[in-house]
Amino acid sequence: MRRNSKSIRIGNIGIGGSNPITIQSMTNTRAADIAGTIAQIHSLEEAGCEIIRMAVPREEDAVIFSAAKEAGCRIPLVADIHFDYRIALESIRRGADKIRINPGNIGESWKVAEVANACKTAGVPIRIGVNSGSLDKKLLEKYGSPTPEALAESALSQAEILENFGFSDIVISIKSSTVQSMIEACRIVAGQSEYPLHLGVTEAGDAYSGMVKNAIGIGTLLSEGIGDTIRVSLTADPAEEIRAAREILRALQLDHRGGVDIVSCPTCGRTCIDLIGLQSQCRESLSKLDTKGKLLKVAIMGCVVNGPGEAREADYGIAGGDGNGLVFKKGEILRKVPENELVKALLDEIIKDLNT
Repeated sequence: MRRNSKSIRIGNIGIGGSNPITIQSMTNTRAADIAGTIAQIHSLEEAGCEIIRMAVPREEDAVIFSAAKEAGCRIPLVADIHFDYRIALESIRRGADKIRINPGNIGESWKVAEVANACKTAGVPIRIGVNSGSLDKKLLEKYGSPTPEALAESALSQAEILENFGFSDIVISIKSSTVQSMIEACRIVAGQSEYPLHLGVTEAGDAYSGMVKNAIGIGTLLSEGIGDTIRVSLTADPAEEIRAAREILRALQLDHRGGVDIVSCPTCGRTCIDLIGLQSQCRESLSKLDTKGKLLKVAIMGCVVNGPGEAREADYGIAGGDGNGLVFKKGEILRKVPENELVKALLDEIIKDLNT
């Protein structure tokens, strides 16, 4: 059962409560490069991103928000703010849909109050971002290291600061490069508050190792009903973050946009077809398929031992033989076709059903 968190609005999207779990990423262009940043926003949105965060290091860079809105960007845009509260204020004036801050690095309490008041007036939520590298010295002294308890206390105390200024549209994000610390800290906050939670493992690494760490961290919490929006942080093209995030959601049957969940067996000595090549072809073709909001399970199996059984559990499937293969649909064998026609036969069957 999903945790009962507060529902808040970020632009035209709701997160928390009963809203679908959303996918986020972050542009890696400089905000001053308006054309390049807008192009990347459109690209990420096309890839399936639902909320985009942008680093805004200077006050004058906040123009990117109004420029993006004028250029037709509909996706909610988040201003990533550090140190200077005036950048947050200018970003709000320019149309940012959400502000990401750590109140601890904004400075004096009156500056935090200025940001909170401006956000409240504009109807803009605040994401409190806490990570192990930015803990307050007092918490480090208290706990000795960035423990899960320290991370959770930091997030909740920062939220209390905003609440004291009359602001409650808060999202909490606790990230760590240590997967277990991130999991345990989020569990603590989930148990002690109703704030929507943004999940992710920070500094996770490249597209391979980072995917593994995020799948463990994000996937564990989502399977427990914890989490309202996710970002798979990778040292890679931001589009890879979207692909990885959707894979995690599909694996847990949480992707509200549908798509294709491919299951395929490992190769072995029984395999008499090019299963690796077939899987690659299927993934490329099926990734472009508009499933009209449906989540389809497709099995790509290498032999008759596992093939028919696994394909029977899938919506569609193929099972290879010696240069040939069988096409399945919900456990029924449809036909036998040559190996070089398997992918097309499978795709034709899926498209035919989607169009009827």
